[in-house]
Amino acid sequence: MGEPLNILNIGIVGCGNIIAQYLSTLPSLETLRLVAVADLDVARAEAVAADLPGVRALSVQELMDDDEVQLVLNLTIPAAHAQVALQAIAAGKHVYGEKPLAATAEEAAGVLAAAAAAGLTVGCAPDTVLGTGTQTARRAIDDGLIGRPISATATMMCPGHERWHPNPDFYYVPGGGPLLDMGPYYVSALVTLLGPVKSVIGAASYTRDSRTIGSGPRAGEEIPVSTDTHVSGVLIHESGALSTLVMSFDAVATQAANIEIHGESGSLIVPDPNRFDGDVKLHRLGGDGWETLPVSGGYVDGARGIGLHDLAATPVGAEPRAGGALAFHALEVMESVLKSAHTGQLVDIASTCSRPEAVPLTVLAATDALAGSAKG
Repeated sequence: MGEPLNILNIGIVGCGNIIAQYLSTLPSLETLRLVAVADLDVARAEAVAADLPGVRALSVQELMDDDEVQLVLNLTIPAAHAQVALQAIAAGKHVYGEKPLAATAEEAAGVLAAAAAAGLTVGCAPDTVLGTGTQTARRAIDDGLIGRPISATATMMCPGHERWHPNPDFYYVPGGGPLLDMGPYYVSALVTLLGPVKSVIGAASYTRDSRTIGSGPRAGEEIPVSTDTHVSGVLIHESGALSTLVMSFDAVATQAANIEIHGESGSLIVPDPNRFDGDVKLHRLGGDGWETLPVSGGYVDGARGIGLHDLAATPVGAEPRAGGALAFHALEVMESVLKSAHTGQLVDIASTCSRPEAVPLTVLAATDALAGSAKG
């Protein structure tokens, strides 16, 4: 996009629950300036803008037509990700979206093709992979502390988001579920740590036909379930490493590490990839136990939105670390796990991506206000 001190004007489409986390970050990043917000519910956009001096509440079309907006931050529901991204690209604007890149890999491919034809950049969450947790683990692997990586496990087990989310419907329809909701954090981290995936094997199930909303004005309302809510998969990386993935909205709890990486001469415990920070622990072959590694990479005190900063600081023509290529590859991997689950066959991954460049240990000029996690 340019030199690190260039300022990129941001317009946000979608003023739901997740926007609060971005709003706590954007003012602290000198490369970014929020200029407008929009939502299908105009009153919601107006309420957000009322607390942000200099930020205008616009209709979605007005925001797309606004010449001041250079990049659209797409915080809509997954089913609308591709539509909004294509609208922004048609308006000549760069796009950074919440995960997944689109509801399907086919839609996501259309977004990337349109952006490439227009000479525009696509970025996508999760940017948690840019934080000190995943990046310290990346540094440990790159420095050979575990030897040649052999395998990994990635585990996310919870009872489901309807307990706390006031409008959880989209979690339980195609395009949702634990894999497409939480999987982007884990798959993106695994690709960052071990490189791209060449094939997958999957299995999946669901235990309930409906869920009960547990909070907000719709508390007690039953919503239907039409997607898998427990998914297991084996990812075969191009490097030969094997990652085992378990994503569930059906379990109560687990004591399993979020991610473990195992090599010929050591094992790593990697912190929650839905956080930017956390301890990385190493057990060396022949060692006495687990040692906590010093922080050695990533954006210190990173929070949701740091990927926008990284995109703004990426040279013109280069792929952002939290870029469209990684997001598309992760989406195809997840979609292929589900395909394998329903066909019973190994599925080859058509796409690939470069292992994103490591983030050196970086303290930004104004990070005091940034939170350390990205729950949601």
